[in-house]
Formats: sequence, C-alpha cells, structure tokens
Amino acid sequence: MDLQLHNSKETITVSDAVFGLEYKESLIHQLVTAYMAAGRAGTVAQKSRSAVRGGGAKPWNQKGTGRARAGTSRSPLWRSGGATFAAQPRDYTQKLNKKMYRTGIRSMLSELNRQQRLIVVDDITVDAPKTRQMAAKLADLGVSKTLIVTETGDESLYLSARNLPNVEVTDVSGMNPVNLARYDHVVVTVGAVRAIEEALGESK
Repeated sequence: MDLQLHNSKETITVSDAVFGLEYKESLIHQLVTAYMAAGRAGTVAQKSRSAVRGGGAKPWNQKGTGRARAGTSRSPLWRSGGATFAAQPRDYTQKLNKKMYRTGIRSMLSELNRQQRLIVVDDITVDAPKTRQMAAKLADLGVSKTLIVTETGDESLYLSARNLPNVEVTDVSGMNPVNLARYDHVVVTVGAVRAIEEALGESK
C-alpha cells in the first residue's frame, strides 16, 4: 500500500502488514492496559499487627478488670496498632509476549492511517530550539494535540515542543501504545516509517 506525504503528490510504498492490518480492539485494550500497569511502582507498604514492634505482652488479665479482652496492644483497634488489611508491595506486570505487542502496535498504526490521523512528512526540523518555530510548523500541518515520531532523537525538536501543551516528540524506540492512543494525530517522518517497518516487520 501507499502513504501520501502531507501537502504533496508524492507517495511512499509501505508494508500492508504494518500499516494495513485489521483493527484488533481487544488486543489493543490489553496492550494499553498492560503497558500502563507495568508503569505502576507497586511499592506501597503498611504494617500489619504482626509487623508492628512491641505488643508481645498481654495488656491486662483476661478476667476481672471489667474491660474488654485484649491480647496485644498492637491490635488494629488500638492507637499505634497495625493496619487491618495492610497493603504490601506487589508486581502489577501483566504477561504480554513480544508477538502480541508488535501486532497491537501494527494494528494501532493501521487504524490511525485509516482514520487519516497518521500524517507522513518528508522531515520535520527546527533551526533552533524555539517554541515559536514548532508552533508554526504544527499550524502548517493543521494539528494541535500531536505525537511527533522521528527516526532518531532530535534534541532541538524536543526542546522546541516541551512547552507546548498536548505535544510530544519521540523517536521510534520511544513510541508506545499509550502515546499512540493519547493524541489526535501522529506526525511521522519518512525515515521513521522505514524504521517502524524494520522494527515491526512480519519477520520479527
């Protein structure tokens, strides 16, 4: 299949397996969920009654005091006692093999292309790291909430875009299901298209 360059009659031939795949909604949902879950720290920790220091002695006799029975001063009912259902560190990672991940990314790129939200440009650069220049380029493209994908990292491009709301610049290796789903448009350079094809090809 062919992708047309923005504001040009030129087209580039791309792989149907990468940019012409059917939309797999359930897989994409699983992909985004797993990616976000993997970013969770899972480091929350609280002390249960057994983890709180002290409380080994029975506070008072079982009978004869007129007070309720108590076996430890570290009971969750007591001040400075342990938590009833103490949170413990856990791993939120969900299993997702590489083939599923690559298929999901291909499906997302294909759907962006079908919805005409994938904008291919020959190249996108700025003379200097100036927010004004980046804003002007995005205005020329007619986009606002945008992900810009380049073949390799461009520091000037990144610095120019970091103060713009809802604009993110990344290279092909930094492209992920969350930023593909988050933005209204994805602007990708020809070099990045070729790198994506190489990374997500059927042989991978």
